[in-house]
Amino acid sequence: MMHAAPRSPRRSRGAALLIAMSLLVLVSTLAAGMVWQQNRAIQVEAAERARTQSAWILNGALDWARLILREDARTGGPTALSEPWATPLAEARLSTFLAADKDHNTEDGPDAFLSGMIVDLQSRYNLRNLIEGNKVVDKEFLALQKLCEAANAPADTAGRIAEGLRAAWSTGEPQAGATPIAPRTVAQLAWFGVDPAVLERLEAFVVLLPVRTPVNLNTADVEVIVAVSPGLDPGAAQAIVQARQRAAFKTIDAAKKYVPSQDLLNTKNVSVQSNYFEVRGKLRLDDRALEERSIVERRGLDVITILRERVSSVLVDR
Repeated sequence: MMHAAPRSPRRSRGAALLIAMSLLVLVSTLAAGMVWQQNRAIQVEAAERARTQSAWILNGALDWARLILREDARTGGPTALSEPWATPLAEARLSTFLAADKDHNTEDGPDAFLSGMIVDLQSRYNLRNLIEGNKVVDKEFLALQKLCEAANAPADTAGRIAEGLRAAWSTGEPQAGATPIAPRTVAQLAWFGVDPAVLERLEAFVVLLPVRTPVNLNTADVEVIVAVSPGLDPGAAQAIVQARQRAAFKTIDAAKKYVPSQDLLNTKNVSVQSNYFEVRGKLRLDDRALEERSIVERRGLDVITILRERVSSVLVDR
């Protein structure tokens, strides 16, 4: 009968050491994985908390802007750049808004900075005016062409925009080919093949609102006033801009004395009041920045939000 040779003590110790090392590597790997997962969970929770805090703060900023516009409506009168809503909020630390509350400890608050502004959207030409029924209005198209020239846009820009909007808003019998999606913002006009860089320049002069609107003589730039007033030269438009700096126009007739002919200011194309505004808010919270853009409509004393979008969320270089 044969017997198995006894194992060498050295070999047994080597096998035990190998098993121990394997177990150590396994435990270390598991521990590292758990630490990484915990770290990741903390980062996700911190990012979500920062996002939620930012959203709530920007909600408050929008509500504050709506309150300003509501109080402005109570006073009545024209919409002008001399009113409180037109003063932008320079970037300020959020804790400064809480400084009046002596019971609130602002030192422990987040390192957050808020800025914002309200823009009169009726200081721009409304692309909604371009289309009537299923046709492009010739006079309105000429206005768009002038503004495209002012923005140094390619010669075919006005045609692309007008045809794209006509097709998107077409009613009645469907046409051959797919109907383009109707854009809601100027940036979305890129769907019609317009260069986004061109649209950035054009956005200073045009806007896309839900209904037809006139241009406000108290807030519009010279280029916009000229575009919507056929026959009006830039000199006369500049005279209007200079006159409103001394005192806002309460009526269109008050502005007519600054132009060669009263017929040059069509009451259908211009106004001295506005109902549509853009509220821009930017929040820097720790190492992140969040921007939001909202379009609001003033209906009497009610200020309704009709569009809200996050413009960007980026890391801030320190």
